[in-house]
Amino acid sequence: MPAAAAPADSAPEPSGAGPNGSLVMVLDSSGSMADDDGTGHTRMESAREAVGTVVDGLPDGYPTGLRVYGADRARGCTDTRLVRPVSALDRAAVKRAVAAVRPQGDTPIGLSLRKAAEDLPQPSGGAIGTRTILLISDGEDTCGAPRPLEVAEQLGKEGIGLRIDTVGFQVKGAAREQLECVAAAGNGRYYDAPDADSLARQLQRASQLSADGYRFRGEPFAGTATGSGAPVLAPGQYLDTIGPGEKRYYAVDLDDVSTADFSATAVPQPGAALDTFDAMRTSIAYGTDSSCGSETARFSQKEGATPLTSAIARIPTARGTHPCDRAGRYWLVVERESKKGSDAARWPLELVHGVEAPLAKGVTPAQSQPEYGKGGKGAVPPSGDPRDVRGGTGFNDAEEIGRGVWRDRILPSQTLWYKVPAGWGQQVRYDVEFANEPTVERGASTYSYGATQLFTPARFPLTGGGEFTPTTLYSGRPAAIGMGGVPVAWTNRYENASHVRAVHAGGDFYISVTLGARAAGIAENLRIGVVLRVSVLGEELAGPEHHAPAAAKKADKKGNSIRVEDSSGTGGAGWTGIAVAAGAGAMVVLAGLVFVRGRRGRAAQTTRGSA
Repeated sequence: MPAAAAPADSAPEPSGAGPNGSLVMVLDSSGSMADDDGTGHTRMESAREAVGTVVDGLPDGYPTGLRVYGADRARGCTDTRLVRPVSALDRAAVKRAVAAVRPQGDTPIGLSLRKAAEDLPQPSGGAIGTRTILLISDGEDTCGAPRPLEVAEQLGKEGIGLRIDTVGFQVKGAAREQLECVAAAGNGRYYDAPDADSLARQLQRASQLSADGYRFRGEPFAGTATGSGAPVLAPGQYLDTIGPGEKRYYAVDLDDVSTADFSATAVPQPGAALDTFDAMRTSIAYGTDSSCGSETARFSQKEGATPLTSAIARIPTARGTHPCDRAGRYWLVVERESKKGSDAARWPLELVHGVEAPLAKGVTPAQSQPEYGKGGKGAVPPSGDPRDVRGGTGFNDAEEIGRGVWRDRILPSQTLWYKVPAGWGQQVRYDVEFANEPTVERGASTYSYGATQLFTPARFPLTGGGEFTPTTLYSGRPAAIGMGGVPVAWTNRYENASHVRAVHAGGDFYISVTLGARAAGIAENLRIGVVLRVSVLGEELAGPEHHAPAAAKKADKKGNSIRVEDSSGTGGAGWTGIAVAAGAGAMVVLAGLVFVRGRRGRAAQTTRGSA
């Protein structure tokens, strides 16, 4: 039975705001906000309290501002004003600003959205951050020009990293429909708040989702629309963007013996509109019209966008006789497929390219490990009291965990990230449990979903090979899913099954956990409890060679068993990331990563960037 919910205040809070994120709240101060909300208080009084709760929950210093409309005169469609500029969070100042607002006027939503987009600062130095407009309204636009939907569509297409979330406070009919459409067009989500308590809860969810946006790292790098003139990509980590229906080409020069890995992670705004079959495809091409293969990743749900990773490898055949084994110029290609009505914004794209040299001459690798064995779906997960942990926002700040039971909390539309070290001969196996939660009043047929994904150290997503199902329905009742990978073996790269072929090097494996957007209309608590039961099965070996001895071990500060060094034994023991920092301020930009396999004896080396 899945674990019970974590108490609302038992898990650590988020580690802090993204370095280039910002938030401006747009508060309806029209005459209807002076009406009683059913509790003996006016809607404005409840909104003031809810805004205070929001700023109390935001990270220290998170750039936050407040704009109001309908507060300065009884009539007027230009009545919108920035009462608190977007700057480092001053909780007392925001509370004083909202306390001074008196509802009286019209509802110029369209103009206020346009002005709010201008209020948000652009990320510095070309970096990528989440810029959020959070609209709180109890009715529809009463001015007509500019039309809110048209403004939202324009902003949604033009602003990378911009999202518009809307909260409808006691709205129905046309007003609710308008707010839903504005959010969908603005790459955001609509949150329904039928009472004062739900208003505070939904505002907190939207604001904290913004503050916990994906932390990007990489060197800015622009691909081209065709292979002609494509920039040459050296091993490393990069940032680009991609639009609907677009292809991005990157040239690479490869030798005739090394394995080349390439992963692309698209990061749309959490919960943005999409279709089940929206996809991202990675492929490797050579010559004028030849392909070395492709891999496609799909969202496979319609509740809203989440990070999506696709990865492809050029693996020379054992005999070296395939056309893709030859040395020369290749092209790495990323393609985005979008259905009508899906998010039209350009998506940030995080690219990782690595080259793995072959084993030294004379080294005989251990045989491949294509079966799950003890790590199959029937494996017994760890038990005991869970330890609190706070997952990261993406690959770059994933929280390291190991064997054991871990407890976290997750927002609707959010994806949390963890990393688990596993070396040669080992496999990662884990369960994710979404906790029993008190629910709001709703129909019995309201469901969301929980999902998980396991990635290799080179960021290849693993499918579970038919052994595991990566999603489960979630209704507030306990729900669990399991996932795992096969044991790490160098020779796995020659297997046919993609879930085996990708598991050919040890290092940090990544776990992502996602809760669907509809959970915002199900759970009463702000966040939903989640428990991870993690196993790392098998004895770690010192290298990839046949009959490799066991690797020496020691314990880390969390009590987990770890390698003494990543490079012990012939051929090495896995992947080690070494960050090369560039730039200034809070944003860390990685010029590249170096991954080393084997620095003793006749070692194989994997290169990602330079240090």
